[in-house]
Amino acid sequence: MANTYSYEKLEVLIGGEWSQGSAGVNEPVINPATGDMLGHVPHVNEADMDAALAASQAGFDVWKTKSAVERQALINKVCDLLEERREDICHTLTLEMGKPLAESDMEYGFAIDTLRFYGEEAKRTYGRLIPARAHNFRTQVVKEPLGPTLAFVAWNFPAVNVIRKLAGAIAAGCSIIIKPSEETPGTAVAIARCFQDAGLPDGVLNVVFGVPAKISDYLMSSSIPKKVSVTGSTAVGKLLARKAADTMMRSTMELGGHAPVIITENADIDQAIGMCVMGKARNAGQVCTSPSRFLVARKHYDYFVKEMGEKLGALKVGNGLDGDTQMGPLIDDRRIAWMDEIVKDAVAKGARLITGGERVGDVGSFYAPTVLADVTAEMMGMNDEPFGPIIQVMPVDSLDEAIVEANRLDAGLAGYGFTTSQAESLRIQRELNVGVVGINCPAVSLPEAPFGGCNETGWGSEGGMEGIETFMRTKFINELNL
Repeated sequence: MANTYSYEKLEVLIGGEWSQGSAGVNEPVINPATGDMLGHVPHVNEADMDAALAASQAGFDVWKTKSAVERQALINKVCDLLEERREDICHTLTLEMGKPLAESDMEYGFAIDTLRFYGEEAKRTYGRLIPARAHNFRTQVVKEPLGPTLAFVAWNFPAVNVIRKLAGAIAAGCSIIIKPSEETPGTAVAIARCFQDAGLPDGVLNVVFGVPAKISDYLMSSSIPKKVSVTGSTAVGKLLARKAADTMMRSTMELGGHAPVIITENADIDQAIGMCVMGKARNAGQVCTSPSRFLVARKHYDYFVKEMGEKLGALKVGNGLDGDTQMGPLIDDRRIAWMDEIVKDAVAKGARLITGGERVGDVGSFYAPTVLADVTAEMMGMNDEPFGPIIQVMPVDSLDEAIVEANRLDAGLAGYGFTTSQAESLRIQRELNVGVVGINCPAVSLPEAPFGGCNETGWGSEGGMEGIETFMRTKFINELNL
C-alpha cells in the first residue's frame, strides 16, 4: 500500500487569499476505507460569504474584459499544473473518496480533458450578424459572460464535479463561488491551487465550505450571483430551484438518476454482462448514471443472473490504494444502512439474493457487490435510487414491456440498451425518456458532449458547447450609423 503521500491542506479561498475562515468551526474528513481522520475542513460564516460575494463581483469585473484567447491561455497553464501534480492529487482523491487509484486517475484525466475542451470552446461562443433592414443599420447578436456564479457539488466525483462547474464559468468569462462537498474537499482545494498558481485574477474563483443549507441559503439570497449550478440529489435540487426563483437566478440542475438497462433477446449477452459488471463496479455504484434497473429478456435471464452473480461476487473489494482492488468503499456508513434497507425490503417481497447483501469487514465502509433477482416494481430499490453496488434484475417478455418499465419513473438521466438489432437500438434511443443513452456500452459522459437529464433529474447540460452556453447571455444590438 502506498503511504508516502500527504493529504491536501484544507483551506477556504476568498478573494485570492487562502485561510481557515472566520467561523472558528471545522469538521473532520474521514477516509472511508480505514475510518482514519484525514484532516479538518474549515467552515465559513456570513462575513466570509459576504467577502466571497464581493470578491466574485470584483473578480468578474476584471475577468470579463479578458479575451477568449487570453482565457484559454490561462486555462492551458492550469491544465499543465494539473498534469504536473496528477499523482499527488489522485492520491488525495482516493484517500477521501475511496475509489481505486486507477479510477481516480481516469476521473482526473477526464477533468483535465474537460477543462482543455472548455478553454478551446471559449473561442467558439459565436454571435451573428443579421441582415439589416436598411443599408445604414448594423444588426447583430453577441454573447457575453453572464456574471458571478455559484456552484454546489456532490462528493462522488471530487475532480469532475468541480471541474465541470469551474471550466464552464471561467472559460465563459464568469467568476464563481463553489462549495465542494465537505466529505471530499481535498481534491477541490488542490485543483483551486492550480488555478491560483496559474495566475487567475483574485476573486474569479472562490472556494467555501460549511453547513450546505446555510451556505446555499445565504449566497442565493444575494443579488450578485446570476447563475447557480448544482450536482446533487433531486430533493436538494428542488429546494435550490425554488430559491433561485426568488432572484430569477439562472440554474443548471444535474440531479438524481435511476438508470434502466434493457437487454433484449438479440443482445450479445456475454458482451452485455462484461459491460454491466464494469459499469456497476465503477465508484462502487455511487454514480448518478450507474446502471441499476436491469430489464432482461427471459431468453437470457437465468444466464445473466448467474453470470452477474459470479462475476460481481468475485470482485476484489478493498482499499483504493491497494493495487489489486477492483472496487472501493462506500463514502460512509449511512450508505451501508441504505444498501441494507434496499436488500431487506426486496427479499421480504420475494426477491432472490444471488450474491452480496452485506457489509464487508469491520473497518471502513465496504459493501459487497450485490445481485437481486426476480425483483418487482413494488420494491423499494426499483423506485428509489440505490446509489451503491446493487444490481436488480427483472425478467421481461418483450421490448415493449421493457420500455414501459424503463420509463415508469420520473428520473430521466441515463438509460442503456444492449442489442445487435439496429431496429431495436433505434427504438431504445428514441423511446427512452432520458437525457443520455448508451447502446452496448456504459460510457455516456464525454467532455465534448452534453451531459444532463430530463424530468426530475433536472434541466440544463454540462459538457459540449451546451455547457458553456449556459454561462453566457445573449445581447441583441441594432445600430444606426449616423
